[in-house]
This record gives sequence, C-alpha cells and structure tokens, in this order.
Amino acid sequence: MTKTIDPVFSSEVLRAPELACDSLDIDTIAQSLHGLKGEVDKNPQTAAIILAGGTGERFGKEGGKQLVEIAGKPILTWSAEAFDAVGDIGLIVIVCPEDRCSEYLKRAVDPFPFVTPIVVAPSGPSRQESAFSGLEFVPDDYEYVILHDGARPLISPDLIAHTIATLKGNIDCDGAVVAHPAVDTLKVVENGVIVGTPDRRVFWNAQTPQVFRAGIYRRAHASALSDGFMGTDDSSLIERLGGRVLVVEGKRDNIKLTVPEDYLMLAAAVRTNYMKGAEE
Repeated sequence: MTKTIDPVFSSEVLRAPELACDSLDIDTIAQSLHGLKGEVDKNPQTAAIILAGGTGERFGKEGGKQLVEIAGKPILTWSAEAFDAVGDIGLIVIVCPEDRCSEYLKRAVDPFPFVTPIVVAPSGPSRQESAFSGLEFVPDDYEYVILHDGARPLISPDLIAHTIATLKGNIDCDGAVVAHPAVDTLKVVENGVIVGTPDRRVFWNAQTPQVFRAGIYRRAHASALSDGFMGTDDSSLIERLGGRVLVVEGKRDNIKLTVPEDYLMLAAAVRTNYMKGAEE
C-alpha cells in the first residue's frame, strides 16, 4: 500500500523534492534561475525590507522555513536575488531572529554574489514590529520603502520594478500593493451559518511586495504604535490614516511558503520556470 503523507502535519514531504525537480541541472539553477544580475542605479530611491523573522511553526521544520533550500538555494536567497536585480533598490534590509543573524548571513547571503548592500535587523514578536525594526535601518534619504515576505521566493524583478514605478507615477498616492483578484466564491458566515454571498469582483488577495512613500510609512508606524493598533499587513497602517493605496495585479504563483505542501508547489514552479527559460 502506498504511504500517504499528510502535507500539513508531516515535514516528510521536504525529503522528496525530486518529485517536482527530477532531471534538473541543479548546479545551473543554483547559479541563477533567471540569469539575474545584481545592479544598483547611481541614485537609487528605494530601500527593500525583506521579512524573514517568522518561526515557521505551521511549516513543521526545526529552525523555520527561510533557510530551506529549493534547487540549491535557501528560500530567502531566491527572494533577495530578485530585489538585488532591481537598480532602483539601493539597500536590502533582511529582518530575522536576532540570535540567528550571523547564520542567515552565512547561509543565505555570503555564498552568493549580491551587488546591493545588505544589512540585517532583529525581528520582533509580530510582523508589524519586525517591519518597524527593519525600517529603523533605512536611512532617511530613501524616498520609498518596499516590503516583501522572505518566504515568497518566486517574485520577479520585473514585478518589483513595475510596482515601484506604479507608485512613482501616481503622485497623489501613498503606496502600491501587489495582489490578485479573488477567484473563489466567498461566503459571509455567522455562528456556522452562511448569511451572505458578496460579489467577489471587489475582493483581492493581498500579497507582497508592498511599496510606500517612506515618509507616510514612518508616520503610519508611529501612529499605530501610539494607538496600539495592529494591522494585518503594511498597507492597513497607511489605510487607517486615510492614505491612498493602489493595487498592482500580480500572479497566483507568487506563493508564500507556509505549510510543507507549499514546498512541492514551489519546487514545481521552479522546474516550470527553468524549463521555460531553457526553451527560450
């Protein structure tokens, strides 16, 4: 009888990446899947904050998920490389557990040829506090701040640059968030009973990156801290101040590694992207 793996509660799925990555030239992929090359403009205006401070409890692997490898690279490295390849980004701040900062640098940064300066900041007990910690490491001369989940390794430099350009091109806006339209039917439920079916056309699933004008983003954090407000994402801090945030349509494959079953989907996506690149 074939053994069944529960992908949510068993990390055994992590020992079978070959199910999705067989026949790959791992060495070639490890050098750079997209042929990405780091670059920094002469006067970059944007600083990136990559949030990698989660404990990964739902992932079920000791030490968390940020350093789990796909095709020879830690998840965190895949994410950081995409930002390294965007010229307008002059600084990358990686927010990680304070007692593991040296480990993150040693495994996810130092072995790879990054061009953009990278610093680490200590994470906090919540995502919002981690983002604020990363913000503290961003010099005041950066006009924009872009935030990203370190566990979303399939983000592309093109989408990052497009999101930044969208905000820059709309002077009356305070931010731009990558998201994709909801595709499932949504139900409003109270006490286990469906009480409504809203029009899903007005609902979008928020992702990262999320980019903001640095000034309003700093004020939003200060206000949230003062009022004891905890938002569900970075954009919510801006929204509560009446800020105007645009949406940039992303892709559904901008997957966040949360539970073990996500790992096989990410590995499959790596294979698809690699084979597509090889055909081109």
